Amino acid sequence: MTTGERIREIREKRSMTQEELAKKAGISKGFLSDVENDKRNIGSQGLLRIANELGASVDYLLAGKITEIIENEQIIIPQELSEAAEEMNLSYTETLDLLKTFNSAIARRGKTYRKELSADGWKKFHEAIKEALK
Repeated sequence: MTTGERIREIREKRSMTQEELAKKAGISKGFLSDVENDKRNIGSQGLLRIANELGASVDYLLAGKITEIIENEQIIIPQELSEAAEEMNLSYTETLDLLKTFNSAIARRGKTYRKELSADGWKKFHEAIKEALK
């Protein structure tokens, strides 16, 4: 199977239309159709967004390889972030990306710095970095 065929297979198993997946992944329906029909190649960022929306690994979409899932530590999304994400209509993946980015920025400031954000603070943080998350 090709990358496009694997994308189509998973999309159909998830009962998603091309239009739904394209919108969620931030690409055009026509482009997604071309990818699924092996008429065009997709870049890494687009493939990553599709993989995230389908809940699939990039390895599987590219090569059909199923990698072993490694249990990660439990992810706790602060209530304030959850509220802000709901108000901004962020997907689960987008919410996790925002949390990871925040935690990465905090980690660079040192162990003694820890700032808790309000829902409005999360919205402002998202606005400040949203271009980097695309």
